[in-house]
Amino acid sequence: MTSTFTDPPGDSAAAEAPPAVTAEDVSKVYGSGDAAVYALRGVSTRFAKGAFTAIMGPSGSGKSTLMHCLAGLDTVSAGRVVLGDVEITGMGDRRLTLLRRDRVGFVFQAFNLLPTLTAEQNILLPLQLAGRRPDRAWFDRVVDVLGLRDRLGHRPGELSGGQQQRVACARAIVARPEVIFADEPTGNLDSRAGAEVLGFLRSSVREMGQTVVMVTHDPAAASYADRVVFLRDGEIVSELAEPTPAAVLDRLKSLEA
Repeated sequence: MTSTFTDPPGDSAAAEAPPAVTAEDVSKVYGSGDAAVYALRGVSTRFAKGAFTAIMGPSGSGKSTLMHCLAGLDTVSAGRVVLGDVEITGMGDRRLTLLRRDRVGFVFQAFNLLPTLTAEQNILLPLQLAGRRPDRAWFDRVVDVLGLRDRLGHRPGELSGGQQQRVACARAIVARPEVIFADEPTGNLDSRAGAEVLGFLRSSVREMGQTVVMVTHDPAAASYADRVVFLRDGEIVSELAEPTPAAVLDRLKSLEA
């Protein structure tokens, strides 16, 4: 099933730009024969540059599998995935690792910070591993937007959950990736800390031109997005532009009916 491509609201330039990520007739099958399980069934969709897209659906709908395939964390069984202008389908492990390092940012439910490093060291680690010097002006902007200036010398164990996730967000964006993939980024946070993280992802799109693709089960979190893509049984079955929590909840209820 093919989704309708939606440009970011109010951004006419994005209509002329190629998408940040494209899935073409993507299927993902686990097992074979009678034991085969179809996690994705011919998914086709595009994610606009400079837009915030949420992926939602009932448990087992394939939303996390889709994100992992888009990000090159999992292989597809059929179809194509294109990141910008580069097809990643069938790409070798080394090339795929370099591409993810240089062009993709990740924010996970588990913060995945190294406990022995300070917040600043965790933020700069991907650049260090890539042998790249940080842009200090950009680093300062990201840190200040996230309110981490007085926490840079603290280790993860000395930070709250919300602060740790903000460090993870800073780590994802400081290398200026083409797209950030966020997998349930507020799943381990209380409502206040979750709102802070979502507000940053929203502002990173609006003010910094970032592209964000987020998997979430939370209608309130999805309302921060420009567009919500809904999956059921491994297929895209619906989309919603300029979502509100109530509209997202109604759409989810209709999928589960």
